Order: sequence, then C-alpha cells, then structure tokens
Amino acid sequence: MDELGLIHDAQKGDLEAFNRLVLAYQDAIYTHAYRMLGDESAADDATQETFIAAYQAMKTFRGGSFRAWLFRIVTNQCYDELRRRQRHPTTPLEPLSDDDEEVESPKWLGDDSNSPEEVSDQDALREAIQSCLNGLPQEFRSVVLLVDVQGMDYNEAAQVLKVPVGTIKSRLARARLRLQHCLQGFWELLPDKFRLVDEESS
Repeated sequence: MDELGLIHDAQKGDLEAFNRLVLAYQDAIYTHAYRMLGDESAADDATQETFIAAYQAMKTFRGGSFRAWLFRIVTNQCYDELRRRQRHPTTPLEPLSDDDEEVESPKWLGDDSNSPEEVSDQDALREAIQSCLNGLPQEFRSVVLLVDVQGMDYNEAAQVLKVPVGTIKSRLARARLRLQHCLQGFWELLPDKFRLVDEESS
C-alpha cells in the first residue's frame, strides 16, 4: 500500500483513497478502542467517530506518522467516553518496582494465539485481561495498549498522547506492574509457557 499516495489523494477529497486507509487501520483502531473501553458497542462507536473525525481533518495532517495521528484521535475519543461515564476514580501512583527497575510487560499481553494447546480457555483469559485493563487509570491503560499491544515505540506513543517520552516510560512501568499484580488472581488462566517463564523469574 502506497500510504503517502493515499494520504495525498484523501487530502484532495478522494473518498476511495480514504476508504483504503480505513481498511488498513480499522482493525487496530477497533482493538485499541475496545481495550480502552471494554465494550464492543462503545468501541464500534469510537471507531466510527475516529474515522469520521479523521476524514474531516485530513487537510490538517502535516506529515509524520499517520498511525500515530489516527491513534491520537481514537484515544481522545475514548477519553471523552470514559469521562462521560465517570467510572475511573483517580488512584495514587505506585513505585516502579521494589528495586526501582522498569517492569517488563507480560509477554502474553499482545499474544493473539488461539491454539487450544496454548490457551485452555481463551474467552476467560480475554475477560481476565480486560478486567485488569479496566482497572487501570485511563492514562496508564492507553500507554500500555499503545506500546505493548499495538507495538509502538516510546517516541510514537509520546506523539499519540502528546507527553514526553519520560512520561511514557514512567506510566508504562506502573501500568505493567499493576497488570502483573491484578493478574495474580487469574494466574491459572495464563498459557503454561508464560506462567513458567514468570514463575522462574520471580
């Protein structure tokens, strides 16, 4: 896909070019919205609103990472929805770890394997992960989703959230630590290979 060419054409009003961009990103945008909001209907709405807003604002895109630009829009859509719900009270920040080291993401967080040999109950595992994600403050949830699920580097995530790279690193470490603590209660649902790795490293 010639993304730059499609962006250029879409900025001139070519709807077909914009639709091709939508097809390229809609799954990732929906996944991010669903993980942020924890609700399929709300994620559908946020995804639709994201692409409507993107189409209306195409002429304002001035280069750089188009993916980061789209994810900034969907993240803001999700923030608006979360604020509307008023579900997430402010919680105090926790230390990075006992020895102040950066906490690595659980390796299965972005794992999309559906093999029954690796995951005994995939639905229950997804629900457990989503439950723990829902418990994160929204600024922590967004950064762990961008980096650990979408695979963005610190710089691109910083572009999306409009915060310094140092803030991304700090929020990510705290988000990972909270997820690890939360998922202790669902340990039996994790694939064996990931449980063994984490148990041996603990």
